[in-house]
Amino acid sequence: MSTRLEAPRWPARLDLLQSGTGLALGLFMWVHMFFVSSILLGKDAMWTVARFFEGYYFFGRPLYWLVSMLVATIFTLFVVHAALALRKFPASYRQYRIYREHMQGMKHEDTTLWYWQVVTGFALFFMASVHLYIMMTRPDRIGPFESADRVWSDLMWPLYLVMLFAVEFHGGIGLYRLALKWGGSPARPARHAPQAADVQVGAHRLLPGPRHRDLAGLHQDRHRARPQLR
Repeated sequence: MSTRLEAPRWPARLDLLQSGTGLALGLFMWVHMFFVSSILLGKDAMWTVARFFEGYYFFGRPLYWLVSMLVATIFTLFVVHAALALRKFPASYRQYRIYREHMQGMKHEDTTLWYWQVVTGFALFFMASVHLYIMMTRPDRIGPFESADRVWSDLMWPLYLVMLFAVEFHGGIGLYRLALKWGGSPARPARHAPQAADVQVGAHRLLPGPRHRDLAGLHQDRHRARPQLR
């Protein structure tokens, strides 16, 4: 009489959920890059995009809670993904040291990429949480003037600069490993292209400087009279 042992399915299900939330967040970052890049077309273009997400063109006035709901959804995906990813982090310094020795001995690129994905993911848990919380609680401060003012006047540029590179490295490595894990075989140079573009767009947003500081308050009256952008 033989006894058949079945492996528990929960680890696989949790792994699938982690992959799904990671994919959703990665795709969101590409969409985010597309809309944020509107600043490259000028202040009017970014102003229009920001008002679109507030429902200005549908309801005749900005409904900031629409943006808060969208950010809350992304925040929830982010927290779930981070909680699931923690299962694979080294649980002790001994495990970390063993992995480092293993990585240095193998000198395998994908093994090293996983290490940097863990490092950037740990950093993003703190930095991205700050950014998402601000976007969720202050949706009225999204636009060509307010965003520049937040970066410079509120001294957020150091956090955004580090977060910019962390999120692109983490997302790029994650999507690459996701494709390998579920049957794909992406070309290695191709995995960096979208992230390089996003870094350029993000850097452009950090460069305007404090000249927008006096224009930040314009957002409050935009639903009554469109400001003259210059």
